[in-house]
Amino acid sequence: MSSPEPSNPHPLAPAHAAANAEGASLRTTLYNGRKAPHQLHVLIVGCGMGGLAAAHCLGKAGHKVTLFEAASAIGEVGAGIHLTPNASRLLRRWGAGPALDAIAVRSQAIVLRRYSTGENVGYTPLMNMQEKYGAPYFHMHRADLHKILLDLAAPFMTLRLGATVVDVDPEAPSVTLESGEVVRGNLVVGADGIKSLTQRVVLGYTQPAELSGDAAYRITIPSHKLLEDPDLRSLVETPEMTGWMGPGRHIMAYNIRAKQMYYLALFHEDDGSVEAWKVEGDVEKMRSDFAAFEPRIRKLMAMTPSTLRWRLVDRKPLKSWIHPSSRVVLLGDACHPMLPYRAQGAAMAIEDAAVLGNLLSRLAHPVQLPVLLQAYQDLRLPRTTNAQNQSRLNQTIFHLPDGPEQEQRDADMRKAAEYELRGVAASKDSQALEGSVNQWADESKSRDQFGHDADEVAEEWWRDVGERKLGLASATPGGGSSPTVSSRL
Repeated sequence: MSSPEPSNPHPLAPAHAAANAEGASLRTTLYNGRKAPHQLHVLIVGCGMGGLAAAHCLGKAGHKVTLFEAASAIGEVGAGIHLTPNASRLLRRWGAGPALDAIAVRSQAIVLRRYSTGENVGYTPLMNMQEKYGAPYFHMHRADLHKILLDLAAPFMTLRLGATVVDVDPEAPSVTLESGEVVRGNLVVGADGIKSLTQRVVLGYTQPAELSGDAAYRITIPSHKLLEDPDLRSLVETPEMTGWMGPGRHIMAYNIRAKQMYYLALFHEDDGSVEAWKVEGDVEKMRSDFAAFEPRIRKLMAMTPSTLRWRLVDRKPLKSWIHPSSRVVLLGDACHPMLPYRAQGAAMAIEDAAVLGNLLSRLAHPVQLPVLLQAYQDLRLPRTTNAQNQSRLNQTIFHLPDGPEQEQRDADMRKAAEYELRGVAASKDSQALEGSVNQWADESKSRDQFGHDADEVAEEWWRDVGERKLGLASATPGGGSSPTVSSRL
């Protein structure tokens, strides 16, 4: 691994050389080697995490994929991201395991602290996630995860950069580019984010944003600076996800990029930020906003010359992700944007892609597409809604003002930490942790969240429902199916 890199003040950050999964997806077998007998030409709008994951999964399922991205170059913001077991199991299945092991960080635990003193209030181990849920809990740089997903998807798609989609015709179906070019396909997947154009096509209107009342600063610091300071060295030497909880604000921090960088997200009351990832923030105001936090936080803020700032919003669950024509479907933030307080935004988009690809690997005839898309929505909408709700709940839990409720919260977290440290969380006594305000300590929630296998859920639907509805995957209802791309359904 190369020497620590300097902090990048620019919003778009290059991926690290170790974030390399080129060719890995060509060596994997998904869906038991199943390819859709009826091939679609899928038009994906948006080259974010969800769009790339969908391109990979739909390509592995045997479909032709064209992905449209408005930007002229591929990149991600200089920020951290969680890759929880429900998502890391999928990426490892897709062939990205060696790249993740090389560049991501496995934090030992999540530690929740009192903002002003740094006192340890809550604790949940994370190193046992592989043993408990079958996959690790990673922290990494967003640009590195994006590059890995791009590498996985590249062999299965045609990528159109500088291709801004200005209209979607759900009946053709087709997309119209800013240049005037019209591209026809068989299915449009809207992975175009929280300000989705495709969402408006599906619903007939745009679901309004739900302001959270919060905004966030994001900073990255070269780890060698922390290692040179006796007060900060342990944050790198003992890698943990650390949360400092305070009145109306909190901080989450962890190591990324093979412990070469330390990342902090500082959440606070929104006072005029914008809904964008790439806006420079006021460093002096950030330091003022968090001046009441413990000395280590003040030291960390003093180390950074710049910060990014963005407004946090989500949307209420949509009534449908599928256009009535069954030729346009939504994925990721386009249909379930969520606050980052449960670290499930990217994970849910990756799961969406896995389920959609798995289901459409069974497409044997065009008339089956509406049933398979409905299955996708039925399997995903309740789960993503639950993740949205858990994220909102953590906003309340983390931001309690000092007083009786905060004291009760801290007492509840300490109780959960005692159970964890005694090693009983995996035993029958772990029922005592159900409902804990530390949602990572709630074994029932963690099992549902982190133990989830999106592929197995899709396979189970086929065994229990799909095969009965559609017949065997090789069946050809209503006449023969074609293995070639059809210009229309």
